[in-house]
Amino acid sequence: MLFRDTYSSIKETKKGLYKERGSKFINFATPVFSEKEVKEKLNKTREKYPDASHHCYAFVLHPDKSHQNFSDDGEPSNTAGRPILRQIMALDLTNVLVISVRYFGGKKLGVPGLIEAYGNSAKEVLAECIVEEKFLEDYYTLTTSFENQNYIFTALNKYESRITEQNFTNTECIISCAVRRKDSPAFEQEVKGNRFIEMKFIETK
Repeated sequence: MLFRDTYSSIKETKKGLYKERGSKFINFATPVFSEKEVKEKLNKTREKYPDASHHCYAFVLHPDKSHQNFSDDGEPSNTAGRPILRQIMALDLTNVLVISVRYFGGKKLGVPGLIEAYGNSAKEVLAECIVEEKFLEDYYTLTTSFENQNYIFTALNKYESRITEQNFTNTECIISCAVRRKDSPAFEQEVKGNRFIEMKFIETK
């Protein structure tokens, strides 16, 4: 199995409206990158719609989709959050939060009706989103003497790396960079083979 270093997410927040037998569902699909950000956006939504019957949601985090969660917020178990999560996963998305704010319209939808309504409302708002393919990057700090800085730039250019920060002194050159994950093994091998460069791995994201 080939290593996959790409993942799909949405570019920006979208809002949608779905109606079912008098109930109104105000839906938001938004990019998120941490559980803290999820909580902040949920709190803002609750503050904006304090009189809503329910604030249901689902989210997926991390390129490998390793963190997933959802809430029915008082709806019958698995009738709201799970259908929302199912729509996110159907599009193979991550770093995405979908919130569905329901105003009860007076007619009960029943379990099948709720599952369909929350699923369709999430599907519709996600359909409005621009999906972007992104790729994982490994982040490094490279250090060398000022006169040997060309060794660093040669390696960076070879692997089309991104420079995220540069610091120069009279004697030293320190470069922070990001390298696409699929190129990292070859990049590391090349840099480690150069005795003039000191390399420190920082993180993958």
